[in-house]
Amino acid sequence: MTVEAQRAGARTSQKLGIVVDDGRRSGMRWIILALVCFIYMLVAADRANLGVAIPAIKAEFRISNAEAGLFATLMFVCFAVSNLPSSIVTRRYGPRFLMIGGLVVAALASFLIGTSTSPAQIKVFRSLLGVAEAAISICCMTTINQWFSTRERGTAAGFYWGSSKLGPVICPPIAVVILQSLGWRAIFQIFAVPVLVAAIIWFFFVRSKPEESRFVSSAELRQIRDAEPATSTKANVREARAVPAWLDRVIRLRTVKLIDTAGGVLRSWNLIGVALATIFMVGIFNVFLAWIPSYLLNAKHLPLATSGVLASTLFAGAVAGNFAGGWISDRLLGQRRKPLMMAGALCTTIAITSLLFAPASVFLLGALLVATGFVVGLGYPHFTTYPMSLTSREVYPIAYGALATGAALGAAFFPYIAGLILDASNWNVVFLFLAGSSLICLLFLATIDEPRVEAS
Repeated sequence: MTVEAQRAGARTSQKLGIVVDDGRRSGMRWIILALVCFIYMLVAADRANLGVAIPAIKAEFRISNAEAGLFATLMFVCFAVSNLPSSIVTRRYGPRFLMIGGLVVAALASFLIGTSTSPAQIKVFRSLLGVAEAAISICCMTTINQWFSTRERGTAAGFYWGSSKLGPVICPPIAVVILQSLGWRAIFQIFAVPVLVAAIIWFFFVRSKPEESRFVSSAELRQIRDAEPATSTKANVREARAVPAWLDRVIRLRTVKLIDTAGGVLRSWNLIGVALATIFMVGIFNVFLAWIPSYLLNAKHLPLATSGVLASTLFAGAVAGNFAGGWISDRLLGQRRKPLMMAGALCTTIAITSLLFAPASVFLLGALLVATGFVVGLGYPHFTTYPMSLTSREVYPIAYGALATGAALGAAFFPYIAGLILDASNWNVVFLFLAGSSLICLLFLATIDEPRVEAS
């Protein structure tokens, strides 16, 4: 067979959703994951940049902490409202073109924030950004679910959420330099550029499913598809034996049927319970995201540059926690997700309580922030991978849409509540509020099952 005939056959097979066994070895899923991680790092960078810009925005427009908190709140309200429509579109048409549209709109909204001449305009453009980020979030997690086997999803999600924390690690110092040199408006305009570049790359290289990609070999496709369900593999049985029986009792390991309908998502307490828990955990993290620079500047009275570096240490800890949590869940816990979710919530309560007694030393304060970020990040990826074990690939976008709606509610209202508390009281009250929220998260997690999937 000639080379041209082979290529023609490959193109025909691609159109039919067939991957030819050509002997190639590929790792396209990891390239896709790298791009997904880069995209969500940019999304998280926008949220962190708002925290850096808020003091300058408040000074220019003379607004209160509560009104400044509305910039984050309105974005996440629109994010919450847009999640289910985005999940329905993604389930029907796949994530490819919705992702491209979301990235283009996000770049436009970010640039327009830098042109705002009033707080009202900032609110409008932040709301538009929330709509775009809902689509981006759904598409990112749906892509991971499609491109990774059950045995690799925890690790992939750990990298994904870890990279989302890299935005707050890398970008606050950069945003501080831009702020000092060009003003707060330039922060949003400069960061709009790589978002647009990501949309172009996605258009040319990414497909909704690995079967549709000409870059995926048959060997890689088998690795993605043939590992399901992971509970049936020999490796997973060995891992399961290594997990103590008492831990399975604590996490309520149960055999459940795979949910393969949208109605099943709405009737599952396991999915409802994890969505409710997500409200509190995501809310806690977004208070840090929106307010930690102000805490360091106003409560600890640190210089602007020092505050930017210290704010990054909390998110550096979260990155390490995300990476470690994904690996531990996949490799040491037999794809169990609840142990680290519950341990993370408990340790977060302890870490936040310790912030009530934050030391004056910059070094010790940085160490405490790293530890706080680590325990928050430890279970964070599994709030999104947990529904993957309960639902089919086709229904997962709906389950994730419901989960992301809960997450958006926490992200929307917790920073606003923190702003109200700060207007009326001080940071100690904010930390008590966050510690109590972490305990409520733990209580919800205690009521849901760790799924051991039974084919329906």
